[in-house]
Amino acid sequence: MDRLDTREIVKRHGFKFSKSLGQNFLTDESVLSDIVESSDINKEDFVIEIGPGVGTLTKELLRRAKKVCAIELDSDLIPIIKEEIGEEENFELINKDALKVNFNEIIGEEKSVKLVANLPYYVTTPIISKVLNEKYNFKSLTIMIQKEVAERINSKPNCKEYGALTLLVQYYCNTSIVRNVKPSCFVPEPKVDSTVIKLEKLTEPKIKVEDEKVFFKVVRDAFNMRRKTLWNALKTFKISSEDMKNIFEAAGIDSKRRGETLSIQEFGILSDKIYEHMRG
Repeated sequence: MDRLDTREIVKRHGFKFSKSLGQNFLTDESVLSDIVESSDINKEDFVIEIGPGVGTLTKELLRRAKKVCAIELDSDLIPIIKEEIGEEENFELINKDALKVNFNEIIGEEKSVKLVANLPYYVTTPIISKVLNEKYNFKSLTIMIQKEVAERINSKPNCKEYGALTLLVQYYCNTSIVRNVKPSCFVPEPKVDSTVIKLEKLTEPKIKVEDEKVFFKVVRDAFNMRRKTLWNALKTFKISSEDMKNIFEAAGIDSKRRGETLSIQEFGILSDKIYEHMRG
């Protein structure tokens, strides 16, 4: 039996869940505890929580963190969160779409920033991509997401889960699965399993590349049509067949291979050779 009061809070406030916002609130205390413990929050940390719901996780974060800034899109939840949290000096609530927020304005001069979220499935990839691509100064991102997406993020070459999202995340972070979570741990229950995953930001990207834009274009093109060979997938670069043949030879990579077989290091080598050719 769950011991969280999430259901009671929802009932007391007469809150109606929004399907369009993908709202599924956590009701299991063991999952809550695992999220908090794995996020490793202490009094030095400035925590950004995306999608606080009715504030169940927020309360636990506030007990440990220097400050918590919660970003909630649903304006119907704002008065509920304010009432449940009360007047806390180390708490800030922002009623905005996290995808449109400039996190640097929120972070300011803070040195130790950690992100925590129970993310709606439909914004999982956009949020992760935003946080990584816009190079915000954070130490870790501890999130509950759809199990299938967590498996993609944490995968290795030569499996169907491995793809562009894998390489984006693993370029910037070390990844670890904290635990899987059944639909029964939420209200309302989602149709799929969830996973808590932790992304720990590296001080430097996992590999050094000549040009990140070229690197990520090679990655995206390689996975846009998974069944295409690299030779066909990378034709978007408009490089002559002869030059492309030389590029693959210089990289030591067989052009008949598919993107899902390449390690992040091999993608780096290939993108560097393409960049060198483009520079002339």
